[in-house]
Amino acid sequence: MSNEDKNFYLVREDVLSDSMLKTLEAKLLLESGTVESVREAIDQVGVSRSAFYKYRDTILPFHTMIIEQIVTLSVHLEDRSGALSRVLSTVASLGCNLLTINQTIPLQGYATVILTMEIGESNLKLSSLLEKIKEIEAVNNAEIIGSGA
Repeated sequence: MSNEDKNFYLVREDVLSDSMLKTLEAKLLLESGTVESVREAIDQVGVSRSAFYKYRDTILPFHTMIIEQIVTLSVHLEDRSGALSRVLSTVASLGCNLLTINQTIPLQGYATVILTMEIGESNLKLSSLLEKIKEIEAVNNAEIIGSGA
């Protein structure tokens, strides 16, 4: 069952198990840099390693689900001056927050650029984002290679 096929529920904190709450707490310690390892985090909050790994990717604070939608795109670009700049300008004009950019060395006149961005606050549909990027003259192809929070 893929992530698109799964149902999501909004529940009050007081109905969550201790293991779930402690997993959230451990994740916050790791994200904030208060601790450096999973072992330190789970020891500090008192949750088992198995419970942490069971829940870590399935439980998120509500604000995270609403605010952040992270998408990774692969864009195949012609090797010409200003091509990447036009893609980045388009991404910015759509209100997306660019997180990472990785580009291959151009081979046979083309380079692949991997862009990871937050699109949650922009109220933008993924299909619209791809459409706008594909409209850029130097873009040979663009596709979503990852999505999630």
